[in-house]
Amino acid sequence: MQQLAIGETVQPPVVETRDGYTSISRAETLRLQYAGVYSVSWSGSVRWPFPGAAPLSSAFGWRPSPCNGCSSDHRGIDLNPGDGTPIYAIADGTVSLQQEEGGGYGNHVYIEHLINGQRVRSLYAHMQSGSSPLRTGDVVKVGDFVGLVGATGMVTGPHLHLEIDIDGQVVDPFVWLTENAS
Repeated sequence: MQQLAIGETVQPPVVETRDGYTSISRAETLRLQYAGVYSVSWSGSVRWPFPGAAPLSSAFGWRPSPCNGCSSDHRGIDLNPGDGTPIYAIADGTVSLQQEEGGGYGNHVYIEHLINGQRVRSLYAHMQSGSSPLRTGDVVKVGDFVGLVGATGMVTGPHLHLEIDIDGQVVDPFVWLTENAS
């Protein structure tokens, strides 16, 4: 038990320095990781899902789970252009699945593409209910309307969750689009 007599001077504890280590937030890490890299050209056979750059709120890979039931193994990227923003197909392809309320993904669409000789599948998730005109089997062209940014499924707010799968292997959509989009 510690005691302090009235009138005694209390000295603050001595804190040793940390050999130059610093700590930054996850948001700052993402900003530094993607700063100066993300620009959009709205032309070509492969495009970003929006005609302009959108804020990135969650990167590909491990992350702290943002909500109860949300994944910590994040298989895509989360883009936040604003609730109700139109989402567009990243390339020509065929809709392999359109599901209005598909569990954690909410209203989502899968599109199969053939790009540079590889089977590429893109997933557009958490769209507003009823916003996608697409149905399984529909043929789409690059830049065709897919749906509207929403907050269906397991989410903390409105965003587009975008995944890219190449020949059965999930890859970082940010890296893949940076390398392949015009």
